[in-house]
Amino acid sequence: MGKKSRTKGRSEASTPGEVGPRQPCPCGSGRQYKSCHGSKSGPPPVFSARPFAGLDGETDLIALREFVPSASAPLKLKSSDRTVTLCTLLPGAVPALVRDNGHIFLALQVQHGFGDPSRDLGAVLTAALDAEPGSVVGLTDDPGEGPKLQDLVHGGLDVSVHEGFDYWLTDLDDADGSMAALLEQADQAVSPTVRLDGVDAAYWTAMGEREFLRWVRPEDEDQLLDALARLHAAGEDHLVEGGKLIGMFRAHGVLVPVWDLPRGTGADALVAPVAAFAEKLTATLGDARPLETEERSVRSGLASRQVTIR
Repeated sequence: MGKKSRTKGRSEASTPGEVGPRQPCPCGSGRQYKSCHGSKSGPPPVFSARPFAGLDGETDLIALREFVPSASAPLKLKSSDRTVTLCTLLPGAVPALVRDNGHIFLALQVQHGFGDPSRDLGAVLTAALDAEPGSVVGLTDDPGEGPKLQDLVHGGLDVSVHEGFDYWLTDLDDADGSMAALLEQADQAVSPTVRLDGVDAAYWTAMGEREFLRWVRPEDEDQLLDALARLHAAGEDHLVEGGKLIGMFRAHGVLVPVWDLPRGTGADALVAPVAAFAEKLTATLGDARPLETEERSVRSGLASRQVTIR
């Protein structure tokens, strides 16, 4: 009786073709339907599937925004010689700080979100350029139409990964030691992270007893999945002995393949094999042949292990 009732309830709750509340929203935002166009309050006012497209250093910026705990990079403005430093995180997760000398610190990991993070960053940076020295700059409401970050800056990202948040003290007099105390607390949450030399946006990290490589890729998702499926089916996607490709994140319109690595691998041991794999991947991306049966099966498995971050 109970089983029959449950079946009846399901049939009455949905109709063929209807989107379930926990299914991906058809708009392509990557959110669940109940949190997007199925929300009682409606979808976010703005959505950009690939907000940082066209920006030099797009993949590194995504890495710094999503999973690198502590890093910074200088930004070059198109219309000003002001000193601006892009940061993963600032004290209190504030969007921007303007130092007493005018140096602007612009943060990627923030608490607000109005649908297009590049537009949000553009709004914060524009406000910081006009703010008084010593100001904290943020967003409390949708910024509306305005420049995206790629409209305001040029050049790539020269990323520096830090062991902690000591860069917060740049240009700051911490005479009373209050910032040092905050740093000590923040540093405890930092997982060891290294950006690999020779390739863009590949980051080794150790989390507890485990090690991983996360590699933000700029290619079209379907094209990259096809190439990874071909390499996996051929047994050519292993970077080191005992390591394996375990899945991928999807963030800001690109994929981030993730390799699980044997304990003790370290970042240095990955430099040569990752560079070699990059060459194989580039060659495979140019293969336009239809996938074979085994490759299609592998591709389906890889797609099922994707986790959408944003």
